[in-house]
Amino acid sequence: MHTVMPVMEYDPTRPKWEQIAALIRQRIATGEYPPNHLISEVRMEQEFDVARGTVRKVTAALRAEGLIVTTPGMGSFVAPPKA
Repeated sequence: MHTVMPVMEYDPTRPKWEQIAALIRQRIATGEYPPNHLISEVRMEQEFDVARGTVRKVTAALRAEGLIVTTPGMGSFVAPPKA
């Protein structure tokens, strides 16, 4: 039997990518996503039921904040803590 994960409740007054970025930011801050944890665009598309373009905005924002590091051909990972 296939179970569907609940999709987060979106605030219609804010872009979805901002809301997803806030959630990923929170997961990084709490340690749910530790340093070097893979931030999978495909998994985000599935978990949040959004288009790849939306996910790319999320990763671009988190990369700009220094929270994730993207390596071409490898993917995006949670950045190591700053010294």
